[in-house]
Amino acid sequence: MDFVLDVDDHDKIIKNIDTFQNFIQDNLTLFPLTKIQKENHFSVDLGVLLNDKEFVTNWENFRTQIFENAETSLKCMALAIHQTIIEEQTESSLKQEFRCKAINVRLYNVEPIRQLKDLKANLFEKLISVRSTVIKVGVPRLQCQYMAFKCAGCESIQVAKQLDGNYTLPTKCLMKGCRSHNFVAQLESSFTRTINSQVIKLQEINDDIQDISGRVPRTVECDLTEDLVGSCIPGDDVLVTGILKVRSITGDNQYNRQSPIYILYIDCVSIINEKAKSQNAPLSRILFNTSDIPAIQKIHSEPQLFRFLIHSVCPNIYGHEMVKAGLLLALFGGTHTDMEKRSNCHVLMVGDPGLGKSQLLKSCSNLSPRGVYVCGNTSTGSGLTVTMVRESGSGFSLEAGALILADQGCCCIDEFDKMKNQHSNLLEVMEQQCISIAKAGISRSLHTRTSVLAAANPVGGHYNKAKTVAENLEIGSPLLSRFDLIFILLDYPNEHLDMLLSEHVLTLHSGRKSTNSNSDTSLIPVREQNTTLKNRLALQPGEVVDHLPHTLFRSYIAYAQKYVNPKLSEGAKDVLKQFYLELRQKYHVDDSTPVTARQLESMKRLTQARAKVELRNEASAEDAIEVVEIMRHSLVDVFTDEFGVLDFTRSPNGSGMSNRKQISKFLNLLQRQAENQQKSTFNIKALQEVALKANVGKDKFYKTIESLNLSGMLLFKGNNTYQLVSADY
Repeated sequence: MDFVLDVDDHDKIIKNIDTFQNFIQDNLTLFPLTKIQKENHFSVDLGVLLNDKEFVTNWENFRTQIFENAETSLKCMALAIHQTIIEEQTESSLKQEFRCKAINVRLYNVEPIRQLKDLKANLFEKLISVRSTVIKVGVPRLQCQYMAFKCAGCESIQVAKQLDGNYTLPTKCLMKGCRSHNFVAQLESSFTRTINSQVIKLQEINDDIQDISGRVPRTVECDLTEDLVGSCIPGDDVLVTGILKVRSITGDNQYNRQSPIYILYIDCVSIINEKAKSQNAPLSRILFNTSDIPAIQKIHSEPQLFRFLIHSVCPNIYGHEMVKAGLLLALFGGTHTDMEKRSNCHVLMVGDPGLGKSQLLKSCSNLSPRGVYVCGNTSTGSGLTVTMVRESGSGFSLEAGALILADQGCCCIDEFDKMKNQHSNLLEVMEQQCISIAKAGISRSLHTRTSVLAAANPVGGHYNKAKTVAENLEIGSPLLSRFDLIFILLDYPNEHLDMLLSEHVLTLHSGRKSTNSNSDTSLIPVREQNTTLKNRLALQPGEVVDHLPHTLFRSYIAYAQKYVNPKLSEGAKDVLKQFYLELRQKYHVDDSTPVTARQLESMKRLTQARAKVELRNEASAEDAIEVVEIMRHSLVDVFTDEFGVLDFTRSPNGSGMSNRKQISKFLNLLQRQAENQQKSTFNIKALQEVALKANVGKDKFYKTIESLNLSGMLLFKGNNTYQLVSADY
């Protein structure tokens, strides 16, 4: 049976204090006494103590005691540093002043690091270390450690310790001859000692994707005291070291306020905010060990790495290589600098149902080291951003939403069109990368440096090319302009693609590797100089598809985000500049501009992400050319109308006019002119003049007249004359 330190064993306590005091004298560089005296706390690396043979020999069973009886062991360390500081003081006044102060020990590097699901009753009163996410932060409060009480009978003062924050009265008066049991708390007494305290709630980090289905994430409360108060905010990833304790749940019966049910909580000893350690580069939830580096090097040695990763994003969805390329670049993100507004890329997928948009989003959330997947029809505004919750006593606390939990990661929002009431909450999140909250007298700004990957179904079920993107989704142009890439997925009948898709699905269900032909199983080189990026990324006949497991994929992305920060080369800058000027000069019209400076910043971020995919610190001109092709693919889908004509008055930001609105305006002007001239027939010249006022382009004039004639709105009367049906004169 392991030895447990007894509090009454004074000889062992004194020996342990002397042992740690000798360790301090031998390692004064680790213990800045002046700073400790000023801040009243110091940090101790448990690994250093366990590796010191002399210390472990002199402190018997230290490895057992620090975990089994942590509270007593930490008090011995605190008393040792306290005595050391007093001995170093030369002035007696400073010694007397410091004698009344308590020093806190902040122990870190405690292993093993447990998960919240491992916190059971067998760890009660033991030292533990857990890594989790902060989802709720309470308001700082004052907590009494020792409280003075005045006897109602003899008015004597008695001090009672308030153990674990529970209000504890003295059992009886200690004065001889006084039998009073009534006491009055003396908060203003010099014997009453209060400390700052704060309660936070932790939620588990789910690394195992199979373990999170159909289960509510586990949570546990954690008590912070003194210098630990205010060390974290909602959404932070923290490493908490503390002692596992229990507190009673207050009973519902007013005559029985004590309940036999207890809940676990952590009395925090130290807390390390992993997000605050590196504000410039994302800190992933993946811990790199020696086995990860060879796997990352093997992935990096792939001859066609970008193409290989694209086909590994969502292997069960056939095709959509350009869409997968945009999503992959958004997962890697650009380079963060202090001068940049944001380095995250946002992608929107719009289109017909049944094309795998939700599967693509779920795959991206699994690939991201900090991925959160939400559905728009089941999410609220507070569930996405942050909410204020009134606590049981007084004051409010902040609870983090999905966007804050996905900070420095990606938030995948499905059914984006079903959350119209929450679109206004995303304006600040997507551009300023923060959420400002001002409610109940609390004003705070929380970081949301996340990539938003969204999928939406158009109004009416199917995408109408006669309308713009904003009209299909009924989304405002300010929100649409914040997306770096907008992909439109349409379900067109194609015999060749349908055959390949059916073979892919049937092969996938048969459990074999997907291939388009059984005649050849070798990897066919596809990179040619004259082919487009879309053709190079597409699967070739006879090519065997080999996919990267999501676990290794996630580690590769985390490594790239943490250690690779590419910059644009001069060649890449020239390519992006020429493409931007080309669109601005060639397609600039009065009522719409297809590309703005915001899209130029998007291309810069995507080019940096393209270099980060291959772990390069410089983005080349070739990277910029591929990003321009992806951007062109996105713009062509957005600007193409129902006739297959590129109409650059249809802005991707929603400011352009759709064909339906133009026809409506054209008919209204015809109706007004018919009323003024008291006639319902018009020749071609008159129709062209009215079409010019309605901003109907010359290339679409005859198609518009033909469409109105087929619909019966404008009847052909011969000799290039048409009659407006709604006007009868």
